[in-house]
Amino acid sequence: LMNAAVAQNVEPARIAQHCDSVSLCFSKGLGAPAGAVLAGRREFIAEAWCVRKLLGGGMRQAGVLAAAARLGLEQAEVTLRRDHDNARRFAEALASPGIQEMNLPLFSVNLAAVETNMVMVTITGGWPSPAEFCQHLQAVSEEELAETRQAVSVLLFPWSAHTVRAVWHRDISTHDTELAKNKLEFVARKCQE
Repeated sequence: LMNAAVAQNVEPARIAQHCDSVSLCFSKGLGAPAGAVLAGRREFIAEAWCVRKLLGGGMRQAGVLAAAARLGLEQAEVTLRRDHDNARRFAEALASPGIQEMNLPLFSVNLAAVETNMVMVTITGGWPSPAEFCQHLQAVSEEELAETRQAVSVLLFPWSAHTVRAVWHRDISTHDTELAKNKLEFVARKCQE
């Protein structure tokens, strides 16, 4: 919800106005250590409250977590906009003429689909598979250390049979994004050899 609101430059309430209920997780893009909020009609919330109690939910000293959630909400627009910018920067780098000139037809990115903090990278060849590609991005080899003088481990998720997913959050800086792009180029070159 918050990523969509920032990407569309609208208030979250505008997106949720036609919904019967809304759940918002504070630990996803907002960076709180834990917590979520549920909103809806009074009867729905009363039922959710009972179910939560039946399932053993509830916390003491929840105010500490609520303070972190509040801070995440207050900083959401700035934080999420930075995440979106980093994701866009990464996607544009992968689609740039410089990388395309390297003749690395291993992956492609649909720039029009990059609207928030997620980038879907399509693996265009049969090898490596998305899972193998993610393993190569996570591993740090002696060859990489010798060539780049940096140990960079990038965690991407094998999303489907031909796609990996990259997601940005508040702990990934612009510098980290540049390192991830360089690592992707390094791994792509090695897979082509």
